[in-house]
Amino acid sequence: MAKRKDWQARVKGLLKAELKRRNLSYADLAGKLATVGIDDSERNISNKISRGTFTAVFFIQCMEAVGCKTIHLEDS
Repeated sequence: MAKRKDWQARVKGLLKAELKRRNLSYADLAGKLATVGIDDSERNISNKISRGTFTAVFFIQCMEAVGCKTIHLEDS
């Protein structure tokens, strides 16, 4: 189970870091997702990210919505 938590924390960290880099809140993300046709509330987004158990589809939708074209998986 520890391995699973590590992966969840890693993907959650990637998404949160990207939002922070762009100075975006969960409300901002909800708005940007809406512009690409994804209807999700700020609260629902917050819950998904907090749990860290969102789908790969949600992750890619978020990256696309905020304009992220490249994801670096290695620590800098």
